[in-house]
Amino acid sequence: MSMLEVTDLRVTFQTINGVVCAVDGLSFSLDRGQTLGIVGESGSGKSVASLAIMGLHRDATVAGSVLLEGTEIIGASQRTIRQLRGRKVAMIFQDPLSSLHPAYTVGEQIAEAYRLHFGAGRRAARERAAELLDHVGIPDPHRRQADYPHQFSGGMRQRVMIAMALSCEPEVLIADEPTTALDVTVQAQILDLIVGIQQEFGLAVLMITHDLGVVARMADKVMIMYAGRAVEEGPAPTVFETPKHPYTRALLNSIPHLDRPLAEALRPVAGSPPSLMSPPPGCRFHPRCGERTTGLPCDTRSPRLANVGDGHRAGCHLLEVKG
Repeated sequence: MSMLEVTDLRVTFQTINGVVCAVDGLSFSLDRGQTLGIVGESGSGKSVASLAIMGLHRDATVAGSVLLEGTEIIGASQRTIRQLRGRKVAMIFQDPLSSLHPAYTVGEQIAEAYRLHFGAGRRAARERAAELLDHVGIPDPHRRQADYPHQFSGGMRQRVMIAMALSCEPEVLIADEPTTALDVTVQAQILDLIVGIQQEFGLAVLMITHDLGVVARMADKVMIMYAGRAVEEGPAPTVFETPKHPYTRALLNSIPHLDRPLAEALRPVAGSPPSLMSPPPGCRFHPRCGERTTGLPCDTRSPRLANVGDGHRAGCHLLEVKG
């Protein structure tokens, strides 16, 4: 059984201007010790999907199935979700300064979930908090746990978030843009820390990012999202070496490569992502697609994800023509 099994996940929001379908039919699975990287531009639905898995949406309609080690999240009671959140699945948020409470010490915030799930006393919870801060590389943890979030640097705050996520020994760790706003050196340290923790505890890791370099470095599998839908998925080396969807190829072409001439200009993805309130008919990428061919139903029929290799799937009408 997979640690995490997501099937036909749909997340919609009712606004004064209409219904926004932020995630539309997302499906994937994640096994113990495995890392899945979900990649896409801002607004593609990555973070919305991760919050749905955590059961954190209060103002959205969530449909489909999210099985966490066999337990259904969608439609579960708040009590069931609270029991699972932290203990079975935990999340590292992209902005630790806004995610950490400014009026409580970091030690108190780490200890809170541990006390809730394990019924530990204050002294044991404080020792657990110090132990976790030391584990994630924060020096003098017994003293620093009495400090407040604003007294830590950005990289140290992210380490505190990782310590909080690990406090109840979860089975699944969701990392939502964990290196946002950090400098390159600190980014590498945080990613190395997540990899080391995964190897130590055998966690299943869901990495949400727009950075293809992070996915190439960390992920076993990759899923490319566009406008709320998955357009390509498969083993990370296969997707990067032989991308099958035009959007995946456009993303890969838009990043700098050391083997290209210095004077060669970067090739950005043309156009802008569509509105999720009124997405284009057919393939949602077709208005921006540089490989669109006359005669294909790109603007009338949505392509389905089809097998293009061993565990590699992509949804593009061009693949139907190529057979």
